[in-house]
This record gives sequence, C-alpha cells and structure tokens, in this order.
Amino acid sequence: MLIKWETQHTVIEGRRLQFTGTAAGLFGMWIKIWLLGIITLGIYYLFASKAIKKWKVKHTTFA
Repeated sequence: MLIKWETQHTVIEGRRLQFTGTAAGLFGMWIKIWLLGIITLGIYYLFASKAIKKWKVKHTTFA
C-alpha cells in the first residue's frame, strides 16, 4: 500500500506513475530472498535491497 501510494503521488514530466505490483508478489520476493540467504549463508542478503528495488521498478509504469 505504501509503494502504491508513493508512486501514485509522483509526477515525472507531467506524467503520473502507477504501481502494478501485488502484495503476493512482494511476499514471494521476500521468501526467495530468505531462502537464498539461508543457502548462501547470508551472502545473498547483501544483494537483497537491489533485488527489491529491481522488482519495484519492474512493476512501475506511467499511467
């Protein structure tokens, strides 16, 4: 809800942004990060913020 609110209130060059992601998709991303973190003994956690930002950008479009 926070990501959606933030993107709906952002205007770039006169065009409003729209977020199309879902809570289920974000939850799936967190499960993936958690599992990969355990498998790699925590090394993947260093890349987790980049993965989440990449997911946010993938699901953000112009309205």
